[in-house]
Amino acid sequence: MSATPFAVMLMGPTASGKSELAVRLAERYPFELISVDSAQVYRGMDVGTAKPAPALRARIPHRLVDIVEPYETYSAARFRQDALREMHDIWERRRIPLLVGGTMLYFRALWHGLSPLPPADAGVRERLTREAARHGWPALHERLARVDAVAAARIHPNDSQRIQRALEVRESSGKTMTELFAAGAGPIADYRSVRLALAPASRQALHERIAQRFYAMLEAGLVDEVTALMRATGDNRSLPAMRAVGYRQMAAFVAGELSFDEAVSQGIAATRQLAKRQLTWLRGESGVHWLDADDPQLPVTAVKRLREEGLSV
Repeated sequence: MSATPFAVMLMGPTASGKSELAVRLAERYPFELISVDSAQVYRGMDVGTAKPAPALRARIPHRLVDIVEPYETYSAARFRQDALREMHDIWERRRIPLLVGGTMLYFRALWHGLSPLPPADAGVRERLTREAARHGWPALHERLARVDAVAAARIHPNDSQRIQRALEVRESSGKTMTELFAAGAGPIADYRSVRLALAPASRQALHERIAQRFYAMLEAGLVDEVTALMRATGDNRSLPAMRAVGYRQMAAFVAGELSFDEAVSQGIAATRQLAKRQLTWLRGESGVHWLDADDPQLPVTAVKRLREEGLSV
């Protein structure tokens, strides 16, 4: 073990196989896993988040999983605080933190730091809500793209909560969220980080993985899980948990707003769009080492890359 604390970040688009690779690494090397997933933090959201099964988590613990209720909120700032605490605990026990997931905002918060954002402005929010009622959230997304193209690229045109917050920050502070993030606390100075990105070589292969996983979730009981989640949250679909990809579309089916086939089609399309945004963010980052998800020797290749970066495993 090096005297300098190490942290490994395993990133990539949804359905690329990050969790499977992380488990295989943790089975053979002194890694301990920290989930970087904005949906897996919620209890009761198991099927639709591809959450590791209880038996696997009993054998290989996954930190920052099942830590809040679905009617609560969980922020990037809280994630940074929680992740740094878990990383310190893992390293103190002479193990290596392996952070794995696809929530790029959380990785950004950890790697680049966070600048304090202005508090909520009820007046601005109310006005933006009225404008959205008249013109639609995609129109406000276009406005956001004109002032903060980076933020708009990672926010879906129908993600009302995040569009509203980004525009609110711009109007309240005179600066974009991208500018405020850039002025954040900076990288995690106490750790030497190695960042790995996992993705299939072709977009078509990724799309096939996404569709296969979505159908597998349906067979595993996604509709029942969404129904239970709607009961637990009072069908408050403005909550972050209810806006998660897949849950949002299947909730519309349960509520009778979409047919089953429409919900499935929209859920798969939304997951593809999420993967596209994740890849866009990763490709814009420097110092990221890419791995081919279809590499038959993937764990070996990953360990070789880590050793080349000075990590003794």
